[in-house]
Amino acid sequence: MRKILALITILVTAVFADEAHDIMKKLDENMRGQNIYIQMRMRVVSLGHERTMQMQSYSQGTKKSFVKVLYPPKDSGITFLSLDNQMWQYVPQIERIIKIPPSMMLQNWMGSNITNDDMVKQSSIVEDYEPRILKKEGTVVTIELLPKEDAAVVWGKIITNIDISTYTSNKDIFYDEEGKEVRVFLYDKVKKIGKYFIPTYWKIQPIDKQENFTEIILEDVQYDMNISDQYFQKSALKRFSR
Repeated sequence: MRKILALITILVTAVFADEAHDIMKKLDENMRGQNIYIQMRMRVVSLGHERTMQMQSYSQGTKKSFVKVLYPPKDSGITFLSLDNQMWQYVPQIERIIKIPPSMMLQNWMGSNITNDDMVKQSSIVEDYEPRILKKEGTVVTIELLPKEDAAVVWGKIITNIDISTYTSNKDIFYDEEGKEVRVFLYDKVKKIGKYFIPTYWKIQPIDKQENFTEIILEDVQYDMNISDQYFQKSALKRFSR
């Protein structure tokens, strides 16, 4: 009897593991597509002050991403490029390309509550994390993501709530390597674009500074479009800065 129960436990665990991997794969494909273009507006609230930014983002898979700041005028033309886990920034005011080291991936991006790692989409939840289902409530599945041993990621753990009716997240909680809760991502206003679903409102809330937060509104999203490979070359930093 014990052997039978042990076998059943192993089979159930394997089924849940396969289901967790399948859910995360569908979520990742839903968020990225083959490639994706996004124009977004960002509102940063910090210490009672707020500012607004606009930017464009071009991404292909998990290894290629290009971001250009459009607004405000003082930051217009600043560009970021991520290629194979390396990141560069171009600042037109000083006409200089700066390489951003891996040690700065957790640094806040342009004074917001998102990180350099978030902006360039360096980490792949499918490739870098091992998922485990914690619970199910209706169409919402809570999954724990732990980094794989050889993964070069910045988070010690992520807990995500995924609505499997659209394969979109509605909440992500990020933890540091010591298991301390660092920040929360909240997602809302899911829209269907072609065969994909994507939340068009994001709110990022740091745990230790409740008065600060960042809101992101996706104003234009286009999947599987013809994005030129020129966006994913170092020369793009200057070329598309204008």
